[in-house]
Amino acid sequence: MKDYDFSGKVVLVTGGTGALGREICHAFLKAGALVAATYVIDKEIPVLESQVGDLKKNIFLIKKDLGSEPDVQSLVLDIVKKFGKIDVLANVVGGYIAGKPVTEIEERDWDTMMNLNLKTAFLLSKHVVAQMIRQSSGKVIHTSARPALKGGGNDAAYVASKSGVIKLVESLAEEVKSKNINVNCVLPSIMDTEPNRKAMPGADFSRWVKPYEIARVVLFLASEDSRPINGAAIPVFGLA
Repeated sequence: MKDYDFSGKVVLVTGGTGALGREICHAFLKAGALVAATYVIDKEIPVLESQVGDLKKNIFLIKKDLGSEPDVQSLVLDIVKKFGKIDVLANVVGGYIAGKPVTEIEERDWDTMMNLNLKTAFLLSKHVVAQMIRQSSGKVIHTSARPALKGGGNDAAYVASKSGVIKLVESLAEEVKSKNINVNCVLPSIMDTEPNRKAMPGADFSRWVKPYEIARVVLFLASEDSRPINGAAIPVFGLA
């Protein structure tokens, strides 16, 4: 598989201490990038630092509420102040609530899904892409999900929020394609993580997509090889 070179590139990874975020941070760091990573849970930082090893010197950790516009604005300002630019946004932050039919979903759970999965993508798009427009270049990769393509029942809030990410990507891609900016998203299915294995012990884990495999797709979308791809929703399902 091709080795990408992101030397001199500044990459913002949101949700950088989660299972997928850690893999994406590590992949970009190994490719020579400077990485700014957002996080929420302090105890996840040592796990990330252990995974990236000596490369942690090239990571800038920032604790922000990405559902708050002032926080997202200050995030962009902090990164530009430190590194001078943002070349890539890999937006991994999000959440999952399901298990109830529409008639039983609590309003707060609906709002939580919209805020975690869609509002964050909107605010990051608004303020990071504004910086990329000033630079006349950039790559944006959001994270949607396989269920965004077809709801399975008892997951309407999650599905609606992740479907919204796809449509946000399509609209934004049209708006900025003349600015030398690519906007795409990845659609993972069930990822092979320890929590998912514990939740579904009878599943065939070998068919699930691995976080590092998704990270490789994100690197491709952040590279110049992806220049012809814009406004796309890329399935990353493994063999599930």
